[in-house]
Amino acid sequence: MPAAFFVVRAIVADPAKREAFDEWYHREHLPDVIKALGAVRGWRLWSASDPSLHQAMYQVADQARLERDLGGEVIRKLVGEFDRAFPEVTRTREILALAEEQGPV
Repeated sequence: MPAAFFVVRAIVADPAKREAFDEWYHREHLPDVIKALGAVRGWRLWSASDPSLHQAMYQVADQARLERDLGGEVIRKLVGEFDRAFPEVTRTREILALAEEQGPV
């Protein structure tokens, strides 16, 4: 089964909140999501062309488990924590399946 990725795009519209968001995500949320989803690894990115856009990606080995987790208590808890910390930040979520990988090993 190919790798699956959980992608969360967040818009942190208020520039004054980006530093606190960045610190919270680094310190708490990224490690919590990696652990809760059993992710192999996680990445966070800030857009170079739109400073309000933050994206997090989590690589998981088992897409079926990811889909179960995103339909149950696991995601409800993570979303609740996010909403408590940054209720004004809007986000979208999606699951991507690896179609191809190239490059040196």
